[in-house]
Amino acid sequence: MKLKTKLTLGVGLLFILIVLLSVIGSVYINKLKSDTEKILIANYNSLEFSQNMILALDKINTDSAIAIKNFQKNNILQEKNLTEFGEKEATQNLNLHFKSYLKERTYEKEKLIREDLVKIMALNMKGIERKSDIAIITAENATFWIVSLGTICFLIAFVLLFNLPQTIAEPINQLTFSIKQIANKNYNERVHFKGSEEFNDLANSFNIMAEKLQEYESSTLSTQLMDKKRIETLVNNMHDAVIGLDENHFIYMINDEALKITNLRKEEIIGKTAHEVAVNNDLMRELLKNIEHPVNDPIKIVSDHKENYFEQEIVPINIVKTGEKEKKYIGKVILLRNITPFKELDFAKTNFIATISHELKTPIAAIKMGVQLLGNQKFGELNAQQQELLKSINEDGQRLLDITGELLNLSQVETGNIRLQIEGCAPKEIVQTAVKNVEKLAEQKNISITTQYLLEDSDFISADFDKTVWVMNNFLSNAIKHSFQDESIEIVVEKSGASVQFSITDTGSGIDEKYHRQIFERYFQVPGEHQNGTGLGLAISKNFIEKQHGEIGVKSAPNQGSTFYFRLPLV
Repeated sequence: MKLKTKLTLGVGLLFILIVLLSVIGSVYINKLKSDTEKILIANYNSLEFSQNMILALDKINTDSAIAIKNFQKNNILQEKNLTEFGEKEATQNLNLHFKSYLKERTYEKEKLIREDLVKIMALNMKGIERKSDIAIITAENATFWIVSLGTICFLIAFVLLFNLPQTIAEPINQLTFSIKQIANKNYNERVHFKGSEEFNDLANSFNIMAEKLQEYESSTLSTQLMDKKRIETLVNNMHDAVIGLDENHFIYMINDEALKITNLRKEEIIGKTAHEVAVNNDLMRELLKNIEHPVNDPIKIVSDHKENYFEQEIVPINIVKTGEKEKKYIGKVILLRNITPFKELDFAKTNFIATISHELKTPIAAIKMGVQLLGNQKFGELNAQQQELLKSINEDGQRLLDITGELLNLSQVETGNIRLQIEGCAPKEIVQTAVKNVEKLAEQKNISITTQYLLEDSDFISADFDKTVWVMNNFLSNAIKHSFQDESIEIVVEKSGASVQFSITDTGSGIDEKYHRQIFERYFQVPGEHQNGTGLGLAISKNFIEKQHGEIGVKSAPNQGSTFYFRLPLV
């Protein structure tokens, strides 16, 4: 609990009790005053009136007129001060007896009057005794509550008197001692307070300060210089280019490899901002652009009269300062990994695939031609087994021809030798051509293909007709292959902003969302499906569409079919 809360509770409770003590004292004093006033007004006055009437009765024989007048006066006052039970009846009897006495003054009637007065006095005496007892009880209650609350106030004050100074003084004394230890360079000193949160926070702050001073003391300048030299040597011997920027983009580190590919001198750029250097350096300008808008494509840099390829990676630097818990950003490091050897291997692989595909295409076409000739009745009739064998050879040849075609397309995309003839194309014509190419394939599974055009006939797209038809063919072939027998495939062509979207929806088994991005990668095929393709069709389709400044994607879920789509810009 906080010390402030303890003080507030203790002093606040003491204040409330003192106020309560004052209120109770005032209430009981007023009650005692009220009880005393009741005795004086109600009973003492009745006794005084009765005493006066007795004196007046004694003087009636000597001074008749004045005594009677005094008696009647006090009697009237007594009639207005009837407070005790039975006093009213006694006063009425007194009036009757007095009136009878005035008519005939006898000793017996006088005696009756005196008896009435004595009765009235006795009743008021008993009233005085009763009200005195009530006043005594009130005084005892007042004494009890005042003494009880006073005792509680005393105990609270006693506790505060003995505990509060110690609670405050002991941590201060301990902190003073620890500060003196720190002043004497004893940085191992730590303080630990128990109790209030304020002193705990103070102890934590002190301990953090002591820890930082100890850390600073233990790290000598020579050690720091040696560590700095070691890190610089390590960075300079790295084969990757390294450029260090602080949180304000000032260059504080650059290794020899980075200087080599940027054609910069270390003394000219250290201490300057990356933006200042980028003004006169194209590569630095490209690197900064990639920081703000990251790209996945390698950077091509000409160095030593040779094309080199680098993969850029931005590594943010965050540290946790001594004694703190939250990470703080202090800059970033730009890494340029030289992937030229891998790129050369990739080019060699692509050229090899292109060469092999090209060389295979001619003999495969010759095989297909030979199969067709063998199937011609002019060269003789074939039995059923021979016809089945020729059909199998023809299908395998067609499959090999398709694979070599896909490999050739892939090699063109990877080498950048793909040639696009971008022109204004009618979306309806693209769809009709693609549908015509797959009609026979759809008839084999009794699948119907429906088309829906949600755009004007005058809307043309900017595209390569043959490459776009190839993509449509690939989408439709996949849809037919994964659709069930006697189902339908829907093609929707519609405007989407400044583009036209082509969507092909099938009723197949669907694709799990975790594979949506991978299916457009080379050689990838969804696990668990019947693998009878190369896994290149969608990768080539993606490259064809993106080369035409379009977008490609898929919407699918298990057991809910799939919708493959691509968008191409309007003319």
